[in-house]
Amino acid sequence: MVPELLEETYEAFTAHVRALAPDGLERPTRAEAWNVRQLLFHQLLDAQRALVTFATPATGEPDVDEVTYWRPFRPTEEGDPDGGAHVRFVVAAADAYDGPAGLVRQWTVTSRAAAHAARRADPAGRVATQGHVLTVPDFVSTLLVEATIHLLDAGGTPPAAAVAHTRRVLEELTGAPLPPGSDAEVLRLR
Repeated sequence: MVPELLEETYEAFTAHVRALAPDGLERPTRAEAWNVRQLLFHQLLDAQRALVTFATPATGEPDVDEVTYWRPFRPTEEGDPDGGAHVRFVVAAADAYDGPAGLVRQWTVTSRAAAHAARRADPAGRVATQGHVLTVPDFVSTLLVEATIHLLDAGGTPPAAAVAHTRRVLEELTGAPLPPGSDAEVLRLR
């Protein structure tokens, strides 16, 4: 079910950015460092990482799951105290496109390929990414959580089941129910 939900969420992200006028892609997001176009590029990087990860089977035991994956991973632990290097890279790379249409096209084909790979991946398999080993279902869950949160960041509407999945993961991460409020206000990684 989670691979299909990832596909639905990626398609919702695609529909959202395709519906925006070019200047709509320049509006701010909840991810304060990025506008919608730059956030889309960040998501494109995640879809590309998914393709690499699905092609990188691991033989070791998983060291994180869909929840604990979010605890130890922080870009700042790799020598960048404010995460600024990644922010600057995303801004520069997103700005390098000759207009937003090329970026939207690349996102569309890459996200569809990543969703296809997620559906075809062996659910009993293990994969390696970002220095961790995860089961395939746990890895797909991490992709879904990130896509759901960033679609909300961009002002889009994820599928209700993706929101429920993300809420459950974040509640397990924090060890407490999330406060009431709109999904856009409550579902955040930071």
